[in-house]
Amino acid sequence: MANDPGWGNRNNEGPPDLDEVLRQFKRKINALFGKKDSGDKPPQFDSKNLPILPIIALVAIVWFATGFYIVDQGSRGVVLRFGKHVETTAEGPHWHMPYPIESVTVVNMEQVRTVEVGYRTAEGRSSRSKELRESLMLTDDENIIDIQFAVQYNLKSVEDNLFNNRSAEDSVRGVAETAIREIVGKSKMDFALYEGREEVAVRAKAIMQEILDRYKTGINVVNVTMQNAQPPEQVQAAFDDAVKAGQDLERQKNEGQAYANDVIPKARGTAARLLEEAQGYKLRVENEAKGNASRFEQVLTQYQRAPEVTRQRLYIDAQEQILSSVSKVIVDQKNGNSLLYLPLDKLMNTTNSATVGAAAAPSVPPNTVMPEIDSNSLRSRDAFRSRDRETR
Repeated sequence: MANDPGWGNRNNEGPPDLDEVLRQFKRKINALFGKKDSGDKPPQFDSKNLPILPIIALVAIVWFATGFYIVDQGSRGVVLRFGKHVETTAEGPHWHMPYPIESVTVVNMEQVRTVEVGYRTAEGRSSRSKELRESLMLTDDENIIDIQFAVQYNLKSVEDNLFNNRSAEDSVRGVAETAIREIVGKSKMDFALYEGREEVAVRAKAIMQEILDRYKTGINVVNVTMQNAQPPEQVQAAFDDAVKAGQDLERQKNEGQAYANDVIPKARGTAARLLEEAQGYKLRVENEAKGNASRFEQVLTQYQRAPEVTRQRLYIDAQEQILSSVSKVIVDQKNGNSLLYLPLDKLMNTTNSATVGAAAAPSVPPNTVMPEIDSNSLRSRDAFRSRDRETR
């Protein structure tokens, strides 16, 4: 570098000479535009020797080149001329008058942004910090609850979002807090904390969209998600006890319902069975009554035709029915003057056995001829005959 004539004579440690640097720069410019080098004379700052037009042309080219821009997919380009909206461009390459005449702002329309209400998540961390000023709300039954939720939104009108909003995030947060407070203020505490959380989110989304459209913010609410809903920390223990009691109540209801589902079908089956048995008994009794009535009418008809024969036949049938179920003793009366011996103790034992349902054989077989004890007792014979006559 010390031997280079273009740098002039200088020490190795010292900086380059300013005159020499200007001379070298002028030499390169003249070579670029086809002018001859004037030697190593010190540069003279004469306006006639400077290439003004080429420099202006180069600056103009660079200035015009700054007007090119590209709009990505899902975005819109808003062109402003001296601060006034001129046009909105779609996806693709475009050109506008360079600054300061025109400027362009590219806005992503499809990007889903999230606003947190009632809490803040630290960037790059999973921890949350509560914002009690936003999360504490009063219910219709005058209870305070702590609600945290997130709102996801995107843009549907880039012009409204740029010219009618100072900050889209602040607008969404304010509208979201207003909508949730309106819904919670008209709801009971249990509804907002437990069974109505999904309904609260749906109603909040509808109210938010209505308010944002009314103010022409160009914002579209995509989703409202309830992150947490609980009573304040000061009464959290009491609410936990109440929740456990409610769970016990639901469990007992379910157990009772299960028991009812088990008992009621059995009871209905038993009732149906009893009804069927009663119906069968009714039919059986009716049929028996009808059969008895029909048999009596038939007997009556036969009695009217032959009363003596029918009476005798009825008597024989009755005796047959009676004697077929009792123990019998047959006595032969042809041989007179006989004293009969009746084993009453055995007959009593046989009767008792038949009463309790025993299947034992009778002590005295039926149709048995009893032995004669005394054939000279006329009085006993007459007494027996009188008894037999009374039986007939």
